[in-house]
Amino acid sequence: MMGNAWWNLTLRFLLELSALLGLCMAGWSYPAGYGRWALAIALPLAAAVSWGTFAVLNDPSRSGRAPVPVPGAVRLVLELVVLFGGAAGFYLAGHAAAGIVMALLIALSYTFSWDRLGWLLRQ
Repeated sequence: MMGNAWWNLTLRFLLELSALLGLCMAGWSYPAGYGRWALAIALPLAAAVSWGTFAVLNDPSRSGRAPVPVPGAVRLVLELVVLFGGAAGFYLAGHAAAGIVMALLIALSYTFSWDRLGWLLRQ
């Protein structure tokens, strides 16, 4: 299973952390003021809470537990929104190269995760 290969799980984890940073940077790029602080905290926090809360039961790439069980297609959309949202956050914050590289790495990870994608869509 390539989706659960050590290198792909490591890449996914690093992409998840990068997404949180990208969302934080997107919030911080908001014009100066309290809104900047609020968005820099709220965007990655909302993404992290959603990521940890909404899961598919018995997902082999996670602990198998799901605080709020959702269908696999919903989980896939959530993952894509968070990950590509982080890449867009880098891009919008003025770090276009980082955003593009991150988007390419996300595509690479999912390209080698056909087994996991199929599993998610069957749930």
